[in-house]
Amino acid sequence: MPNLAHDLLGDAPRSDGFRGERVADEAAASGVYMRLTVNPTSASHMLPKSQFFRQLQLEKRRTDRSKAPLSMIVFHTGAADRQRIQTLKHLADVLQRSKRETDILGYLGEHRLALLLPDTNGVGVETLTRNLSGRAGDLKYSTSSGTYPDQLFDSLLAPQKAPTEIFPLLIEDSPQTSTVSALLKRAVDLAGATALIVLLSPLMVAAALAIVTTSPGPIIFRQVRLGRRGAPFVFYKFRSMVTNADDQIHREYVQSLIDGKHREFNQGNPENPFYKLRSDPRITRFGAVIRATSIDELPQLFNVVKGDMSLVGPRPPLLYEAEKYQSWHLRRILDIRPGITGLWQVEGRSRTSFDDMVRLDLRYIRNCSPWLDLRILLKTVLVVLRRDGAS
Repeated sequence: MPNLAHDLLGDAPRSDGFRGERVADEAAASGVYMRLTVNPTSASHMLPKSQFFRQLQLEKRRTDRSKAPLSMIVFHTGAADRQRIQTLKHLADVLQRSKRETDILGYLGEHRLALLLPDTNGVGVETLTRNLSGRAGDLKYSTSSGTYPDQLFDSLLAPQKAPTEIFPLLIEDSPQTSTVSALLKRAVDLAGATALIVLLSPLMVAAALAIVTTSPGPIIFRQVRLGRRGAPFVFYKFRSMVTNADDQIHREYVQSLIDGKHREFNQGNPENPFYKLRSDPRITRFGAVIRATSIDELPQLFNVVKGDMSLVGPRPPLLYEAEKYQSWHLRRILDIRPGITGLWQVEGRSRTSFDDMVRLDLRYIRNCSPWLDLRILLKTVLVVLRRDGAS
């Protein structure tokens, strides 16, 4: 039998407050840019050039499909080299305080910042530009803007021959980011995942042997998912489906959930909904067992060790899933590593709509702490033992 660790780590590619979150999330996606000031501690971090372009491509595809407006403003500081970084930092602070949480701020190099504005038309761009002019004080900068499709988008996404400029702003090291909390979370992830791998290794070996003997194909199912800030990584699960299964069924299911068309997948009733695919023909007999008991998720402990995931966090989406997201949905993958379990798994699971699942993820991101992680991990054990909401 193949070595499981080598196989995984190898080279293979409702309260009032809850209602208030819903209003804020949906208001942020309005067509005309509203004058909002976001708490800097909850604002998305600035993205370096490569990651900003990845988000730009996702938003372009979403706009091509939905026909919703998409605008962008590029800021040129033109400062002298010795003053450039300080000027960019001050301008970045102004933009962080002024943008919506759904907007995406990026560093393009060459004295330039860019602000991507989903669901915003030309009128919204003008409103924001006037507001920023009043807040920037003595900062010297110029702007160029456009609403997709526009030459500004084409020029930015044209093939780049010049080497990528080093990202100098070190936004993640600013006081807004709790480095201590991030280091503590990572330490807990490493210790917890390592201990669970040792403790559960007999169960994982038994599951691997059962998969080999009951269905032809690999033990581990590898799939590309999107992690923090949309960075792709290889996601591990025990294989629970037939080899080379067609994913069209799941694509249609995801599209229906995101579009709010839950009725056809509701295996419960209107009062107690239960959203799952009916009789998925791709699942093997033993696969149904490990999915119902969540054993199929155990290989993700190796994703945690590698640093792709955390024990607790939002679930990592597939690329075709993220392409169907509304702009505010993307916030669930911008600020934090994805997790094996999370607030949705212990409070909603298959009984909530897709939008409510995202709201639970955003609530977790806003309130993330070691104590919340501990509570979620303990509740996860109870949910798994009860097989609550499992397929």
